Amino acid sequence: MTAKHQRLTLALLAVAAVVAAALLAMSALKDQASFFYAPSDVAKQGLPLGRAVRLGGMVQAGSIRRAADGVTVHFVVGDGIATTPVTFAGIVPDLFRERSGVVAEGQFNRDGSFTATNLLAKHDEKYMPPEMAGKMHETRTLEP
Repeated sequence: MTAKHQRLTLALLAVAAVVAAALLAMSALKDQASFFYAPSDVAKQGLPLGRAVRLGGMVQAGSIRRAADGVTVHFVVGDGIATTPVTFAGIVPDLFRERSGVVAEGQFNRDGSFTATNLLAKHDEKYMPPEMAGKMHETRTLEP
């Protein structure tokens, strides 16, 4: 075998090894990936039972109810097309409120509800901490 053929064979083996490694990595991560769904996606595609997913949307007005234990929160997430009831047991983020964005990590139940293990409250890009907003106003009054 000539040196040219040896280099070609070695290059083909290297490409095959990289492809095999990528396929193995994707196979291993397939079960670990957390998919994102909106309530309307669930209404169209059905419930993704038995796997960790993320449910995102807006907390519906008037839907937040706190249980007597002081830790469990029930609320409804919607996207303008469909809604999904959510239950979360834990401390909610400071930005969690009605008519604000939320991403809930957890699993769907057979009845169509969602049990969250983690909540991520979202805010719009206009958000500014109150301390900074006050300083911004002070700065503006000092400018000529």
